[in-house]
Amino acid sequence: MIKLGLTGGIGSGKSTVAKIFESFGVPVYYADDRAKWLMNNKKSIKAALIRLFGEETYQGNQLNRKYLASIVFGNNEELIKLNQIVHPAVASDFDNWCTVQNSPLVVKEAAILIESGGLDTVDKVVVVKAHVKTRIKRVMERDGVTEESVLARLNHQMTDSQRAKHADFMIDNGGKKMLIPQVRLILQDLHFIK
Repeated sequence: MIKLGLTGGIGSGKSTVAKIFESFGVPVYYADDRAKWLMNNKKSIKAALIRLFGEETYQGNQLNRKYLASIVFGNNEELIKLNQIVHPAVASDFDNWCTVQNSPLVVKEAAILIESGGLDTVDKVVVVKAHVKTRIKRVMERDGVTEESVLARLNHQMTDSQRAKHADFMIDNGGKKMLIPQVRLILQDLHFIK
């Protein structure tokens, strides 16, 4: 089984590209969604987060994301502590998920695949890139937020050129190239389709 990592910055279109892989029959593991699920449902993670960040970490048995974000974003030490709890759990969950897949190729979609040390969990990496102005516009429209808040999030992420150093494949989602042919070429290169 080939494990293909799919990553890119906020607003790059990772989810859209992941859906295209799915349309070709490739199973996709959405790491960010699973991390949220694990933080809400795995007792050992919940207990560790409450120990570290206090009872306010959960409201009504659900993760208080705004509270947690207010602690970890802008405080690298606290973010590292959070990641030391969540990332190993996601890596283990991904391994378990892979064991039940009947495909010669799977995709792990993860926003911070490289930053989280997730390169060790995949065989090849696809980076989705788009011009920063395009990404800002997409996120503002999608999330209903200001340009300043998007820029603040962008400033905490790697740049496309930094991600490209780790890429086996690049997908240009700037709007001028069609996505399906780019995904098709990757699948052909990996011998998933002819």
